Amino acid sequence: MHVTIWGCRGSLPTPGAETVQYGGNTSCVEVSLPNGAALVLDAGSGIRPLGVELLRRRTRSIHILLTHLHLDHLEGLRFFAPLFVTGVTLEIWGPRSPLFSLQERIARSFSPPLFPIDLRSVPAAVRFHDVPREPWTIGGMMLSAELIAHPGPTLGFRIESATSSVAYLPDHEPAFGGPIARMSPDWISGSSLAANVDLLLHDAQYSDGEYGEHVGWGHSSVDDAVAFARACDAGRLLLFHHDPSHSDDVLEQMQGVARTLAGNTGEPPTLAYEGMVVDVG
Repeated sequence: MHVTIWGCRGSLPTPGAETVQYGGNTSCVEVSLPNGAALVLDAGSGIRPLGVELLRRRTRSIHILLTHLHLDHLEGLRFFAPLFVTGVTLEIWGPRSPLFSLQERIARSFSPPLFPIDLRSVPAAVRFHDVPREPWTIGGMMLSAELIAHPGPTLGFRIESATSSVAYLPDHEPAFGGPIARMSPDWISGSSLAANVDLLLHDAQYSDGEYGEHVGWGHSSVDDAVAFARACDAGRLLLFHHDPSHSDDVLEQMQGVARTLAGNTGEPPTLAYEGMVVDVG
């Protein structure tokens, strides 16, 4: 399984000289599928360059899995080139709501005054799906999802092949329920998705000091990301959802903290960066 990072910034795109190394685009991750289709996790601004690449590959079948509908995970969909190509089939999966369909909620961002093009007018064939409560398959991969600790209906995802597994929890505050080290894994948000996973992409937006001022905002400190990975016995940890105020230098300092906390067990935690490709399994 190949995992490609197209965007790993949190909350707001941050282009500029101070974010060149790790990137300023918001959440978007591509997972390779054996049948040639594309599996995309979130539609932040990083999905725009991915869309150009998918057209170059002539990919016609695309699945987009949305963890939630906060703007930094949806804003790039309006500029996703395959959406405007006849013959492309786009399957969009997202959290269910008792009030409005997934299509109705996403369509709000495709309407004036936010955007001039109606979602119903795009040339691609677009279908919308509530994420199933039970595991399901896409392109030979087994997928599972569950609600996790973040404001509003928010999902984490687990993707498994015959030989490897990936968990994706980009917006997650597992310590909101209490200190992670003191809890049984059964009581930690998202733990079943990340249990024994080969690769864990996890929210690490704040330093430990910053987190104290943002409890309840739905994001993790670097310390809690490491503690969560340890509690779940996860393999490699990719630190994700970088704060828009953090420069490349600050992120590298946070990576150093994560590696000190993790000790010498397994692969050291690593900062996700745009263009990063991880071979899993």
